[in-house]
Amino acid sequence: MSSRPPELFPLFAELETLEGVGPKTAKLLEHLHVFKPRDLVFTLPYTGVDRALRPTVLGLDYPCVATVEVEVIKHHEARARGRPTRVQVEDSGTSFELVFFHARGDYLRKILPEGARRVVSGKLEMFDNIIQMTHPDHILEPHEAADLPSFEPVYPLTAGVSQKVMYKATRAALGRLPEVAEWADAEQIRQAGWPSWGEAAQAAHSPKGFADLASTAPARERLAYDEFFAHQVTLALARMTRRKGKGRVSEGSGKLRARVLASLPFEPTGAQRRAIGEIAEDMARPARMNRLLQGDVGAGKTLVALMALLVAVEAGGQGVMMAPTEILARQHLAGLQPLAAAAGVRLELLTGRDKGRARAEKLAALANGEIAILVGTHAVFQKDVEFADLRLAIVDEQHRFGVRQRLELGKKGVSADVLVMTATPIPRSLALAQYGDMDVSVLDEKPAGRQPIKTALVSTQRMDEVIDHLKGAVAEGKQAYWVCPLVDESESVDLAAAEERFKALRARLGDGRVGLVHGQMPPEEKDAAMAAFQSGELSVLVATTVIEVGVDVPNATIMVIERAESFGLSQLHQLRGRVGRGTGASTCLLMYRAPLNEGGERRLTTLRDTDDGFRIAEVDLEMRGAGDLIGTAQSGVPKFRVADMESQTGLMKVAQSDARKLLNEDPKLESPRGKAVRVLVWLMEQDQAIRLISVG
Repeated sequence: MSSRPPELFPLFAELETLEGVGPKTAKLLEHLHVFKPRDLVFTLPYTGVDRALRPTVLGLDYPCVATVEVEVIKHHEARARGRPTRVQVEDSGTSFELVFFHARGDYLRKILPEGARRVVSGKLEMFDNIIQMTHPDHILEPHEAADLPSFEPVYPLTAGVSQKVMYKATRAALGRLPEVAEWADAEQIRQAGWPSWGEAAQAAHSPKGFADLASTAPARERLAYDEFFAHQVTLALARMTRRKGKGRVSEGSGKLRARVLASLPFEPTGAQRRAIGEIAEDMARPARMNRLLQGDVGAGKTLVALMALLVAVEAGGQGVMMAPTEILARQHLAGLQPLAAAAGVRLELLTGRDKGRARAEKLAALANGEIAILVGTHAVFQKDVEFADLRLAIVDEQHRFGVRQRLELGKKGVSADVLVMTATPIPRSLALAQYGDMDVSVLDEKPAGRQPIKTALVSTQRMDEVIDHLKGAVAEGKQAYWVCPLVDESESVDLAAAEERFKALRARLGDGRVGLVHGQMPPEEKDAAMAAFQSGELSVLVATTVIEVGVDVPNATIMVIERAESFGLSQLHQLRGRVGRGTGASTCLLMYRAPLNEGGERRLTTLRDTDDGFRIAEVDLEMRGAGDLIGTAQSGVPKFRVADMESQTGLMKVAQSDARKLLNEDPKLESPRGKAVRVLVWLMEQDQAIRLISVG
């Protein structure tokens, strides 16, 4: 498996080996992410032009493209510089003009001799009551007209590359399609009515009409499925490899967990109990756990995480919980500490701030097993951090960890189970694409006693009213967050805006009651301001978005988000989730600058009308697309050329179950279909799968 199948060589050759593609064109095509013939096969037309031959252009809906046979009547040469040459022509129903700028008269007479018949095709417009076709796309002799496709595909272009060049290049690439064995499931092909891969590629480049350009057209759907399937085979291989990877059986007595449950003032939700059960079951198996725990803001992930860590401790091992930032790690510490104390288990924090002797003492206690649970930042990745017996690693806020880091993490504990937690509900299509190698637990219930948050839209013109309202609330002992807008990319401008708002609020509410946190503060000052707000010394905390994944202040019941239209939907949902954590009724004011554009309005009204994080994530995905949703640079989300994750989730789901089923029955891909899938994996450049197969 370590070398590319020979039948694919022609598709992976240099672009210049294609007829009509020279070094210059090859260089230009790179702007379209086309580096070899294979990439041209997957660069599909995005629209088309109807070039069907018509008897006359009379009565068409101008401007439009039309193809018609004409007789050339008369040439009217340009009289002055810069004026066009006009050629009068006549079809079976009317006469019109072909218009040419900067054209040589003798050349035009040669290709359009008076009295001759020609087929012309191009864009028609009405100008001063005269029908005109300026610079026709095609001028052909009647016997050549058959070569013109009646529906012409239109490709994405880049400077210096014309439709003609793209058409020729894609045809040359299609000429190299190899004979390949079928890798898709026979029953799936029959049910969906799909062509073979080669037929699908040919058909997708030769649409017969607009219907063939839709993602639901059989040829396109087939190609999209192949992309999804190759990707899901990769994820299924990763999942299988990890499951083969010797895990440890971590079975707890349940004693420590019982202590924690007894200490709780509330009952866990059904979703929490289900997730705790799924995790404990995974940990009791000899295979390594690789599970994603996703829950909405305030769905109670902390309790589930601690119960999982306690399974590791009950089994005689240790657990680690990692967060992307120190402030989050400290919050996990604050949330877990009382629960760990109830269980009688030693829990410590390790961050980059631990230095010298204090750090050395912690590391020693970790290495000899005295510390049962460690909470930390990426500092726990460092070489000198050693565990006595690491059984479970929990990673919080997945977005900053790709598949590779997940594998890295496992290396600390020879065979530690891995649980990934995310507070950002992930739409199903993204979860499939990014976490298809993992098993998923979802917390989709809010714990009892969580107060619903009333959300309202208020124009910034009513700023004074809002501040008066806030003054009254503060007088009653309530606390509020005031989030400042992201004015522009530069932090200094954002900072100026936040400081301005901070001063204005201090003037109205009194000096000692208002604090400020922003991204450029030293961590100590940030923590001090957060702590003062947490303890109730401050009534209002003015902040840039550093509080997004932040601190738990049950008494904070008001969230004001200024210029809310400048934030993304999921970000607004996360911010709103900072209130409504105590027993008091909470409100979130979305302040916007009128008039709102369509996108801004849809984001804010969606937020006002629902607090279901999964619904919000779906809308966010529809509006922004997958790449933006997770910051594509480090997201690990695959880039598909034909497939569309948002509109074809169902197709991806089928691809996932098919890939898992295939590998279940044929883990080494040695059956005839398995061998065909190996070719697909090479064709789709799934390098990771290729490595896993060769290692496996």
